[in-house]
Amino acid sequence: MASLASIPNDVSEEMKCQFLQNSANYTTQPKCITMIETHMSYVFLDDAFAYKLKKSLHNEYLDFSTVELRHYFCEEELRLNSRLAPDVYLSLVPLTINTFGALEFSGTGPVVDWLVKMRRLPAERMLDKMILMKQATQLDMVHIAECLVQFYKKLPPVAITCPSWLSKFQQEISRNEKILAQHPQRLPQTIVKWLCAEQQDALAHWAPWFERRLSSGRIVEGHGDLRPEHICLQPEPVIIDSLEFSAELRIVDIADEMSYLALECERLQAPELALALIENYQLLAEDRPPPALLHFYQGFRACVRARIAIHHLDEIKFSNDTKWQTRALQYLQLAEKHQLSIKSTMEPAL
Repeated sequence: MASLASIPNDVSEEMKCQFLQNSANYTTQPKCITMIETHMSYVFLDDAFAYKLKKSLHNEYLDFSTVELRHYFCEEELRLNSRLAPDVYLSLVPLTINTFGALEFSGTGPVVDWLVKMRRLPAERMLDKMILMKQATQLDMVHIAECLVQFYKKLPPVAITCPSWLSKFQQEISRNEKILAQHPQRLPQTIVKWLCAEQQDALAHWAPWFERRLSSGRIVEGHGDLRPEHICLQPEPVIIDSLEFSAELRIVDIADEMSYLALECERLQAPELALALIENYQLLAEDRPPPALLHFYQGFRACVRARIAIHHLDEIKFSNDTKWQTRALQYLQLAEKHQLSIKSTMEPAL
């Protein structure tokens, strides 16, 4: 294994990406390499495999600023995704530099970065694509629910006090309101303030519900980013991209995580699939939280996603991309819908 010592400081992301886009550098000699850039990484695709390179980022949620940190989080990505996609996440590959200043895969020179090597999944079988093509079925939701229920059964409950658990939501709701309020020309501020106030009020009055979720062992270290684009519909569903950079964000109420996936199905215009997912989860897991609590989770998650979407406009490359304002508005509409649904599903008493 190459050493982490004496790593050159002048190997830019541009140089790494140029190397990784050149098919001649791969021992498998693929015909071509396709690069996909996400907000946190670059993914390089050949016919059979995908190689993920983490960007050198540092913000309030993650720190990928050094080779050592990126190595650690690559290891975390491999570990966490072995839970739901053990045959997809294959290994870590060191990117090294030789004495001539040329990059190599797994060479003997110093390691300048790390790649996560994955088996490539068929893009047309990802749940978001299947929903958009009207090919996803309620039976698919049964299989996804079965897969996830078995996953959650293996997870030990996280020990956390109810005040700490509620504080986590309070802080996130305040963060939602602060960031969404920075775009008064793009987002309806009356709705934003109303949603955040209602969610804070729910936290103040529903402490017994949250305490019950904690005492019943429903708070676990879950997937952390359970969305349709991370689910591949094969004979047995394969679920990828578990959130590796923050243990705190992976700690969730199982019902919250399932509600989040249902919300994303709903955003893709498949409310019947969202309903089938929740119903089958509740049946298989024997877990029936109050319907109002599920609507709270979905409204809260929708506001978080609206915040993430509108925050893209602060990046120069996305500042003129209307997609993100449209996406934020979609999420706020969903948040409003679920907030309004709470009153019709409230139980007479806690």
